[in-house]
Amino acid sequence: MSVYNFKLDMSKFSHLNIFTIAFILSAPAWANEPARYSPFLSGPLGLNIVPNARMDPVGTIRASVSTQDPYMHGSLGFQVAEPLYISFRQTSESSSLLDEAERLYPGIDAKLRLMKETRTTPEIAIGLQSAFGHKRMAGEYLALSKRVGDFDFTGGMGWGRFGSAGHIKNPLRHISNHFEKNRIDQEMPNDITNWFTGEKVGFFGGIEYFTPLDGLSIKADYGADRYSAETAAGDFDAPAPWALGLSYSPNDWMNASIGTQGFDKIMARISFSGAPSQWPFSGAKAQTITPLHAKRVGTAEPQAMHLGAEKNGVSLVNIQTHNRSASATFPLKDYRSAPAQYGIAAVGMANHAGTQVEAFTFTPQVMNLRGPSVSIMRSDLENVILKSQGSAAEIWQNTEFSKAEHKAMKAPPASIMSNWESFKSFRLILENQISLSEEDSGTLHRSSLIAESKGPSFFGLLHTGAGLRLNLHDNLERLNDIRPQYLLPVRSNVSAFADQRVSMDRLYASFTHSFTPALHTAITGGYLEEMYGGLGGEILYRPFDSRWAIGLESWLALKRDPYAELNMGFNGDSLLSGHINAWYDLDNDGLTLHGKFGRFLAEDIGGTIGLSKEFQNGASIDAFITLTDTADFDLFGGTTHAYHGVRLSLPLGSVPYIPPGSRLDVKLEPFGRDIGQSIDNPVPLYALTEPFSEDHLARYWDEVIPQK
Repeated sequence: MSVYNFKLDMSKFSHLNIFTIAFILSAPAWANEPARYSPFLSGPLGLNIVPNARMDPVGTIRASVSTQDPYMHGSLGFQVAEPLYISFRQTSESSSLLDEAERLYPGIDAKLRLMKETRTTPEIAIGLQSAFGHKRMAGEYLALSKRVGDFDFTGGMGWGRFGSAGHIKNPLRHISNHFEKNRIDQEMPNDITNWFTGEKVGFFGGIEYFTPLDGLSIKADYGADRYSAETAAGDFDAPAPWALGLSYSPNDWMNASIGTQGFDKIMARISFSGAPSQWPFSGAKAQTITPLHAKRVGTAEPQAMHLGAEKNGVSLVNIQTHNRSASATFPLKDYRSAPAQYGIAAVGMANHAGTQVEAFTFTPQVMNLRGPSVSIMRSDLENVILKSQGSAAEIWQNTEFSKAEHKAMKAPPASIMSNWESFKSFRLILENQISLSEEDSGTLHRSSLIAESKGPSFFGLLHTGAGLRLNLHDNLERLNDIRPQYLLPVRSNVSAFADQRVSMDRLYASFTHSFTPALHTAITGGYLEEMYGGLGGEILYRPFDSRWAIGLESWLALKRDPYAELNMGFNGDSLLSGHINAWYDLDNDGLTLHGKFGRFLAEDIGGTIGLSKEFQNGASIDAFITLTDTADFDLFGGTTHAYHGVRLSLPLGSVPYIPPGSRLDVKLEPFGRDIGQSIDNPVPLYALTEPFSEDHLARYWDEVIPQK
């Protein structure tokens, strides 16, 4: 993976955390989506100074830096779902790359596609700049884009920053006089009550011509931003409303542009993009699988079948044969898909299953949670692997999934070796968290290396886990200067935890049980996460063939002492939290809507709604927003009821010398917030039962055929 040097002084401009920059600039190794459309000045796709209705391919991550007097913009955006784009933007008041920023105007931007382009209709999207962030950059727009040959036309209407030209009165005033209220530039955060408001709106438009030279386009546009706040605050001369620029993509992962707004303002921009779906690493290293024997010989030998599966890297317990079938309980690993493990296990068993066994039945198990059994026909595997006939789809047609309640199965005698076998689950997590400007202190960041492992299980019922955190680097001491100190902090004392070089991240024991293949529960106690210990539990109802799931969780949380050795002391603060959780799969490709409602750790009441996308290679993106009835300090010294962020997880388990299951996590969310906080559950039932679901099996079923 190649990483280029980046010479910009990020301590001055505070646009992006250096770890994220290094990650994004590694795009040449894993991005292959064509960069046909490119960003406009502040980050999302558009022309020069105005946005369009276009979207990146789902899962794209795009980083861009641009400059035009009087601002520089740095953004990191995520195409979370096909119709939804979210970006984190840091705007600095700086006319030169070499000047230190005078002011910072952070914001979270979003674009939502309302309608796809057809042969006769345009693509339509609404967008929000600084949906949450500083009011100076806040604005909303409705954009329409239509492609005609090599020309892409855009037109739209803007509010706030995008409509200060004030061409007509706000048409939304006919819905409610709320939308007529004046928008005042002040040191206050923008929020939902400001969206699409203002006495007047403006119109914008433009065209992009894609030239015969591959990757080169010409952009011309007319905007409705008259820089009202800048001209009112000083002697700034607003540029002309028109702009002309060149955009060039020398390859699929990079785009650069240069242009002019009017005759006196030069603009420049560079962006890098990549897709987690093309991330070259996976959760597990490639392994050599013992090939399927060409002939059936002998009689079925359960012990030999166990050893055959184990030789292929999977463990089966309680193997039994009955008539023409063989069954086993299958403890699944969490860094490889369930179909891939079923296929590997079936091949290992088939080599020692004799001549009579025709079906292999697996009862999946994760920490004593059990899902529906899966029965794969031996002849189907032989046809595909030995005769090159058939396909994974044909194997699916003959596979049986049993949703019946579990039959009582006598567990094999426990031994010290089997108990300590779970220590093979050791993994590393490189965690990077980034926050936009806290007032004018610049971007905050923290990097940690976490070593996790599941410990021994006792009697097959009680499971243990542990994790150590090594704090690598942070600049969270700035929080102490700009945030008030609380007597009973929830997460506002994060800088004290980050000061510990080494700490005990987790140390817990959990009792898990499945009443049926659809109803699961877990009770967990100990050091639950970095900042809290305690005792709690969760119950989850998740039918095998349903898109939805629902659950309850509650925790008696004990605040940990950041000044104790390894953070293993408690400061005496305790509280009770609880939530109703719900999930709904929006498609069959890993896109899930999730929500929770209840009492958070600051004893505030509220809810969270989020959208997550899981990719075939194990990468994932999760975006969320939490609203509660309690206010917390925001980026500007005011208050807010919202907490929001985006999280990206990338597998690293196939990298040489790195343990299977390891990953890189990047979190873009505010530090030290007390509202909207919940326990980071070490035993999340929805994630643990994902391999049991029909959706998971269907998405990964092609992997049931072992790769040679």
